Amino acid sequence: MGWVAPNSIQATYEGQYSMTVQFWEIDKISADELSRIRRRAEIDIRSLLPLAQDVIQRVQVEGDTAVIDYARKFDAPNFTIESLRATPEDFATARKAVADDVYEAIVAAHANIKQFHEEQLPESMWFTELQPGVMAGERITPIASVGLYVPRGKGAFPSVMLMLATPAKAAKVSRIVVVTPPTPEGKADAASLVAAEVCGIDEVYVVGGMQAVAALAYGTETIPRVSKVIGPGSSYVSAAKRLLYGVVDVGLPAGPSESIILADESADPRLVALDLLVEAEHGPESAAIAVTHSREVADEVLRILPEYINELPPWRQKFVQTVLSNYGGVMLTRNIDESIAFVNDYAPEHLELLTAEPFVTLNRIQNAGEVLLGSNTPIPIANYCLGLNAILPTGGFARSFSSVSVHEFLKRTGVGYLSREGYLRLQGTTATLADYEDFPAHAMAIRKRNEILGL
Repeated sequence: MGWVAPNSIQATYEGQYSMTVQFWEIDKISADELSRIRRRAEIDIRSLLPLAQDVIQRVQVEGDTAVIDYARKFDAPNFTIESLRATPEDFATARKAVADDVYEAIVAAHANIKQFHEEQLPESMWFTELQPGVMAGERITPIASVGLYVPRGKGAFPSVMLMLATPAKAAKVSRIVVVTPPTPEGKADAASLVAAEVCGIDEVYVVGGMQAVAALAYGTETIPRVSKVIGPGSSYVSAAKRLLYGVVDVGLPAGPSESIILADESADPRLVALDLLVEAEHGPESAAIAVTHSREVADEVLRILPEYINELPPWRQKFVQTVLSNYGGVMLTRNIDESIAFVNDYAPEHLELLTAEPFVTLNRIQNAGEVLLGSNTPIPIANYCLGLNAILPTGGFARSFSSVSVHEFLKRTGVGYLSREGYLRLQGTTATLADYEDFPAHAMAIRKRNEILGL
């Protein structure tokens, strides 16, 4: 069950099983325990760096051979070079395999996500006149090529395909490449292929893990090198991205899922308990914490949790139990100010505000990947079809990173223009500063230009 806090509790439900749910009181928790909670799965990522280095070096040297070998070892025993790229036949087969209601849900979610991200698009160029004859602005252009990492664990994630491919298409990226792990049969997940097709993506490579990120960073005989790799993944994927920083733009840090449910005394404990399980069921490395200053709410959440967990499939139960005894649990603070301070320090990926005045609480939130307001805006809807992007910074990086958006796929180029009048206004200032910083070529470019231009 992983590490257990000294003040965790045992909870049982009708004698069917017992489980450990961590319960902390913030004024009694040790500094070491609090530091561990803040770090979450970062501990695991650091331990995987040597393995990531080995995988990256082998893919860099051996290309497709290494990629296929790792696919056989970790995913599909009979994987072949012919399986590496999804074919038109694979897309057609996938559409037949996906039930109509699932297809319709993918289309409906895509519509909201597409509209939201198209609203984010900036003007392709802007200029402003800073002084008479002094013009400065920016030209906005898409990144030429990007690689989208769409994970596949025990489940499938067509929603992640939508969240990545939709803004990339809205930004008009010329080449969009998808990598996604194979099923045991060596094929891409059917629903993810359907989601890719709905987004207008047809270049999908059936490879995952550290080797997929390395292949996109360096290129192989089959998989193209790209300018940027973006998408969430396990600690293994996060470790590979960390080592490849500087070789390729690895985008925002999007590792194991995490959430905080911030509740005050007005919150319904049943909703707190339900929503606490949402990110916890993603996997054992996830983090999910209910933070409240109400002991009554905390006690009731702890009482309800085993009942709700028992309704999950056994393998999801295992994930949730591991999370709630490792990186998750219930945190009791002394007041709402302390709760908000903990949230801002933790900087969660997902933050749900179950408070009496969520819009008021929102004004005090500084660090979160996304903030969902009130009991009618649960994390699951935001994860699928609200329109917001659900690929968010994890591991505390919400302090400085933002969610995936069209801006992830665009780059800005400064553009300047000086008229003769504008040049005359700025040449003196430039020469003075160049002299002060001891850059004689800078100053000479101005003074001799003045002579050449007869100024």
